[in-house]
Order: sequence, then structure tokens, then C-alpha cells
Amino acid sequence: MDDFEVFVRQRSAALARTAYLLTGDRHLAEDLLQDTLARVAERWWAVVRGGDPEPYVRRMLYTRAIDGWRHRRRHAAATAAVAERPELQSPSDDAEIIARRLVLRDALARLTPRQRAVLVLRFYEDHTEVQTADLLGCSVNTVKSQTRHALSRLRAVAPHLAETFDRPSPVETP
Repeated sequence: MDDFEVFVRQRSAALARTAYLLTGDRHLAEDLLQDTLARVAERWWAVVRGGDPEPYVRRMLYTRAIDGWRHRRRHAAATAAVAERPELQSPSDDAEIIARRLVLRDALARLTPRQRAVLVLRFYEDHTEVQTADLLGCSVNTVKSQTRHALSRLRAVAPHLAETFDRPSPVETP
């Protein structure tokens, strides 16, 4: 169990960032991460026996996020004031950057859970289509179509952020 505690200390910040991107809410992200780590702890010996535990933990995080969305009624995303969202503030941010973050957050909230997960994996974590398909347990074609539909939806709901969505994707492995 000491190995698990070391893993949590070393990787929880990165996992929390990913959970936040998947949920769009700090409190839901904390709940998602805590629930995921609790489930991993129950079978830690089997997880580490398979090698590096991080891919397993991340896949469980993505899967649990998608399952949570399926079971939770979607609430309309309300635009919060920057003062109410300290996680979006930093000393170097200016009003335009903050506004873009809020618009992007609200646009991401309009996607389906799978579309959001695909975009997080592809563009935030820089996974290839093959890696993303493996992590989500779906086909590469599903990743491609979900990415295409998600980007199209983002362009429709936030056209002034198009250059954000049109950045080059990670290099694919053959």
C-alpha cells in the first residue's frame, strides 16, 4: 500500500487537472478523482502487477467520467464571474484570456461526454488517435468521428475561437 500512497502523492495533481477538464467543475473533478483512486486502491496489487499503473488509472478516470455523465442529469452551464472562479485566474491573465477560457469551458460543456473525453485525450494530453481509442475502449474510427463532430460543434457554438480548435493535432504513429 505504500507504493499506492507514493503514486497518489506524485501523480494526483496531474490526474486532478485531467479530471477537471473532463468534468468542467472543480468539485466534480475532486469527487471523480477520489472515487477513481478509491477503486484503484482496492485492486492496487493487480494494477501494479500489470506494469505502469498510470495508464490503468487514467483509463478508469475517463471511463468513470463518461459513466457519471450518463447517469447525471445535465444542467445548463451558467457563466460564472471570474471572481467566483479562482482556478481560472493567474497574475499574467488579462481579460481577453479569461473570457476565452470561459467561452471555451461553456462550449466544451455543450459536448457529449465521449466527445469531451476524446478532445481532452487528443488535444490536452496529446494522445494519438490509436492511443485515445485504446484508452476509451473504442475503435480508431470512433475517435476520428467523435473528434470531427466535437470540433464541428465547438466551431458552431464558439466561432470566434476557431483558431484554438484548428491547431495541428499530435503526430500519428503508423
